[in-house]
Amino acid sequence: MPTPENERSFARTADATRRDVLLAGGAAIAAIALPKAALAATSPTSLENRSQTMPFIKTKDGTEIFYKDWGSKDAQPIVFHHGWPLSADDWDAQMMFFLEKGFRVIAHDRRGHGRSTQTFEGNEMDTYAADVAALTDHLDLRNAVHIGHSTGGGEVVHYVARAKEGRVAKAVIIGAVPPIMVKSDKNPGGLPLEVFDGFRAALVANRAQFFLDIPTGPFYGFNRPGAKVSQGVIENWWRQGMMGGAKAHYDCIKAFSETDFTEDLQKITVPVLVMHGDDDQIVPYADSAPLSAKLLRNGTLKTYPGFPHGMCTTHPEVINPDLLAFIKG
Repeated sequence: MPTPENERSFARTADATRRDVLLAGGAAIAAIALPKAALAATSPTSLENRSQTMPFIKTKDGTEIFYKDWGSKDAQPIVFHHGWPLSADDWDAQMMFFLEKGFRVIAHDRRGHGRSTQTFEGNEMDTYAADVAALTDHLDLRNAVHIGHSTGGGEVVHYVARAKEGRVAKAVIIGAVPPIMVKSDKNPGGLPLEVFDGFRAALVANRAQFFLDIPTGPFYGFNRPGAKVSQGVIENWWRQGMMGGAKAHYDCIKAFSETDFTEDLQKITVPVLVMHGDDDQIVPYADSAPLSAKLLRNGTLKTYPGFPHGMCTTHPEVINPDLLAFIKG
């Protein structure tokens, strides 16, 4: 029969053995599960390692801008600029298409959006354009085609009007906000300021619900009779929007609605294709695309009957070949 002392000794030995097994097992699991990048993060050179492995650039004010850069560095670059409040992911259908056509395709998350820094300041067009210039300088992009949708179209116009010589070959603006969205004495066909105040109020009150209401309804025209609704597209819009920062999204409403791009449009000399759906419920057609085309020195207007604001996603089989024809033309 075991004595009480023997039982206590056995229990102590068993406890020690269990601890050893758990410690050894935990170390083994950690070694297997942690990627090299995570292990490197514990070293003094973790920031350097991140700069080598993650696609970010850092601007003068310390903002980190995330970007994708796919394809041969020798190929002609196409730079995509997303709309509010989305990210570079909104261009998946176009980036895959042009990558297969042999182009180098690049898209970034605007500051405050997506994976870029959720900035408190700098959420306006001058800084957005400066961020694009920093990216194109970093990648040394030349003879590039810049394509912008909605707010991204305003960003393209603001950047191209200021770009260094040789950086830009052509530009495309799709469902874009120029010349100016808000109604004024100079722009009587614009949307009243109260519309954008409503955007800001909805964002502050319940951003998550607001970011469901937009793609479910007017953005893709899913509120139109007979529309083919894609729940995946709606949820992907919401996912992208919620990745960004509320403060940056709030400020960007003023940037896309009140910035006057008239002088920018007049300065641009490279060929610009202006694409717009005439059933755009976000950026009304009559007060945008035709006016921008008239202000451009070398602009071409292409109108898409019945197409919604998010036509790059709903109709890529139409939009992508038209983009390709313009770029090659």
